[in-house]
Amino acid sequence: KAAAKGANGLKKTKVYTTTTFHRPKTLALPRKPTYANKAVNHYPRMDEYKVIISSVNSEGATQKIEDANTLVLYVHIKANKDQIKYAVKKLYGAEVLKVNTLVRPDGTKKAFVRLTPDHDALDVASRAGFL
Repeated sequence: KAAAKGANGLKKTKVYTTTTFHRPKTLALPRKPTYANKAVNHYPRMDEYKVIISSVNSEGATQKIEDANTLVLYVHIKANKDQIKYAVKKLYGAEVLKVNTLVRPDGTKKAFVRLTPDHDALDVASRAGFL
């Protein structure tokens, strides 16, 4: 039957059920650039010295240092909790238990840095010159 009619002459027509045409995925070869887009990487935009701006010098902050083993700091508005944690560890040599942050109405960010029980916040604050 195929010899008589020919196998190549009959082709099933594709039925399209949607009005949008989806382009098929084709082979994407891995790139082999001859040179890099950037010659030198950018310097770190958010290092530990940019993260921490200053300490909060108020009665409430002193109370937190004494009672809750917590440092109260003004930090960069775009700094996240991991960056704050790393900056406190790097600059003051203290292990951080957790970080709570809030953005004040004047647009500054305040961080409450709770230290681990083996580090005393009063000792860290006096070494850093907060008190």
